[in-house]
Amino acid sequence: MARKMKIRTRTQEGMIEVQVLVVHPMETGLRKDKQTKETIPAHFIQKISLYHNDALAVEADLGISISEDPLIGFRLPTAKDGDKVKVTWSDNKGETGEIDTVVEG
Repeated sequence: MARKMKIRTRTQEGMIEVQVLVVHPMETGLRKDKQTKETIPAHFIQKISLYHNDALAVEADLGISISEDPLIGFRLPTAKDGDKVKVTWSDNKGETGEIDTVVEG
């Protein structure tokens, strides 16, 4: 299932800030369905990576404490207008996503 993603860049405090929104349920595996009383299976993003001009710049391991539809921000001190930025993610059920953009401060 392809999940909706959005990405934007802006200049913030002299650095390029990259913000990415991933539409994802981020289920902890601890919640119960109110109607069936059964536990809702865990489904969360495990890893998110940021590439700057095709080089890995940041890699983060996430877990169940991140909210639904997370908005995640990164700052790149060496980025400039025209650079390429790509964000990828993978979750505990094998789903993946990817989005890229060109930096526009």
